[in-house]
Amino acid sequence: MLLRVTNLRTPVEVPETELPALACQKLGLPATDMRSCRIIRKSLDARQRHKLQFVYSLAVDTATSDRPPQSDDVKVEAYHDAPFCDPEPGPLPSPQRPVIVGSGPAGLLAAYYLALKGYRPIVIERGYPVKERVPAIRRFDSGGDHDNENNYLFGEGGAGCFSDGKLTCRITGPDVDWVLNSFVTCGGRPSLVYEHRPHLGSNKLPLICRNFRRKIEALGGEYRFACRMEGVRIVDGQVHGVETSSGHIATTQCVLAIGHSARDTYQLLYDAGFPLRAKAFQLGLRIEQPQEIVNQQKYGRDEYLQQLGAADYSLVAKGERDLFTFCMCAGGIMIPSVSEPNMFCSNGMSNSRHDSPYANSGLVVTLPPELFGSSHPMAGVELQRKYEARAFQLTGANYQAPIQRARDFLDDRSPSRDTPIPSSYQRGTQPRNLAEVLPPAILSAIKAGLPVMDRKWHGKYLPEAVLVGPEMRGSSPIRIDRDRESWQIPGLNGFYPVGEGAGYAGGIVTAAVDGLRAARKIVEQFAPCDA
Repeated sequence: MLLRVTNLRTPVEVPETELPALACQKLGLPATDMRSCRIIRKSLDARQRHKLQFVYSLAVDTATSDRPPQSDDVKVEAYHDAPFCDPEPGPLPSPQRPVIVGSGPAGLLAAYYLALKGYRPIVIERGYPVKERVPAIRRFDSGGDHDNENNYLFGEGGAGCFSDGKLTCRITGPDVDWVLNSFVTCGGRPSLVYEHRPHLGSNKLPLICRNFRRKIEALGGEYRFACRMEGVRIVDGQVHGVETSSGHIATTQCVLAIGHSARDTYQLLYDAGFPLRAKAFQLGLRIEQPQEIVNQQKYGRDEYLQQLGAADYSLVAKGERDLFTFCMCAGGIMIPSVSEPNMFCSNGMSNSRHDSPYANSGLVVTLPPELFGSSHPMAGVELQRKYEARAFQLTGANYQAPIQRARDFLDDRSPSRDTPIPSSYQRGTQPRNLAEVLPPAILSAIKAGLPVMDRKWHGKYLPEAVLVGPEMRGSSPIRIDRDRESWQIPGLNGFYPVGEGAGYAGGIVTAAVDGLRAARKIVEQFAPCDA
């Protein structure tokens, strides 16, 4: 009998190898009655800092057909794995191969699923392979010129390749499991499938993205790098191809996985009559403090650090406009999130070892469209540009980061420009007043929320904290309309807008799941192209 055992708690010192014996003990079963024991979910309960516990959900297969009695402290119920929806190819012919625009998480998993099903997708990516992308980013971090097509946001793997590699998401189910298992197949550690906050690490993601590409290519798929979409060909409301910087590609199935930083592509689609509309998005600043402070706040005891690694955190300050942490990078560094010249935007990432002495996190607030200053669908993009350009000019137009101590920010005290402020940002910082790089509503919300967060940490959150900004790319300011059933754009058959750039996801996993589901819609309706 297959059972789900929920809320099995162990001290963090207890290894996973002891879980089968612990499960038998809780269920009152002899060890000989257990056929298998698999972890479904694992999370850390750090509410009591001096008594940290792992909390498990297990799938336990027993030889008995009788359900064991309920334990006082664990929940036991019959368990059935929800099946993954994997349809057979549909009846309609495909005259050409499907085209995937963008190789970030949404495009990558759409291409991977289509390749597995025999559709031999063509992936066009405006940037470069990770092998060329990594050195370009290192040159920029060392003071080199900004490359508009080969940077932290554009290139193989998209922005997700250098966005820390968090696989946390709020949705669950077989599609999420399939995505996580796909990451494991392509080089992620097996525990990703059950960890509460799985993390790949920015140093691991390039290899994983390359492994995905090699599998797609081995299945007949094709990647075309330095290939930017520059137009679309539509006949009688049906896509017939895409125009690219490398020429025309004929297709009747086009997955638009453009990401939320391809602003020129947004403009292209708007000019072509695509149904774009402004949506609320998250923006604010990035906060950084010594990782040691975060460790002490969460763990309390130094010995936990050896077992658990650098601590993370999540904070929310409720108010007229809620302030919340976003993309927290334990043992990480702050990086530029720049896709256009003469702009500055902050972001963060951490490697798999979380070995930087700094911790950083986004501090973001949701801004609704009515505060964009215009009803135009591109108004949110223009608002981003306005403040990113201001931040760029504020530090001398050299991609250095404007920085300010958190206490000075709250006290409206302009920082001394002659006193350096330590930070992990590699290209250099300049002390500036960050009130100049935020819309008034966001500035007010951050100033109201930071003291609330500090009180939650008993006054330890802000004393050594510094702020960098702006953080403008928390989510997309645009949504591309699509039909709920077909996932195609109404009146523009064959276009499947997906992921963060289309306004339907907020992170690597949700974007990847969105891409998978769009690919499945293609499979349900069409047969693979024979040509």
